[in-house]
Amino acid sequence: MTPHIEANLGDFAKTVLMPGDPLRAKLIADNFLTSAKLISSVRNIYAYTGLYKGKTISVMASGMGNPSMGIYSYELFKVYNVENIIRIGTCGAYKDSLDLKDLILVDSSYSDSSFAKVQNNSLEDTISSSSILNSVIENTANAIGINITKEKVYCSDVFYSDISDFKKLRDEYNCAAIEMETFALFHNAKVLNKNASCILSVSDSFVKPDKLTSAERQNSLNKMITLALESAIKA
Repeated sequence: MTPHIEANLGDFAKTVLMPGDPLRAKLIADNFLTSAKLISSVRNIYAYTGLYKGKTISVMASGMGNPSMGIYSYELFKVYNVENIIRIGTCGAYKDSLDLKDLILVDSSYSDSSFAKVQNNSLEDTISSSSILNSVIENTANAIGINITKEKVYCSDVFYSDISDFKKLRDEYNCAAIEMETFALFHNAKVLNKNASCILSVSDSFVKPDKLTSAERQNSLNKMITLALESAIKA
């Protein structure tokens, strides 16, 4: 038990899926897992462990932003002996080649966040995801016929920025999309010698007018969820 997670040691599976939204965690537990048990609900950040095709899998919300992801992923890795975390979330596309609900496998995360420096004085601004997990996810996507694009993303600490320049981030830093949690997750995995990856669904675009509604963000991302679950049982 930690200040933020009330589960007992042994309650979490070795592989945890982490959506940002607690209700998406509940949706996955209710609709994709069997024998799912709520193991933590501190601050309404829901965590469940259940079975997917007979394999034990956990799903837990991360909340929004690097600080929240940083707390939960660190405690899962360090205290609960979790080996693999696959973030599943949404992103805003910077490239016109990306359409709504397209899937991105995050190869690396660029950020101007101070998270890594404050955590252990690291000056890195780009951190890679786990090549081991990425290989599992890519092979699984090919096996079940799901298209996925491997991309670098920008991980921002600020949702409403008056100065952010997406064209510079796209053209100079080669970032295909923006989200808010991968940098802390990948950094914690690197520090603690664990594995972390991320699958993102495009929910809106900086170059097209399309965007998902809040209800669609919560309830219509089954392709991403299925790929994450199928990958998790092979991790």
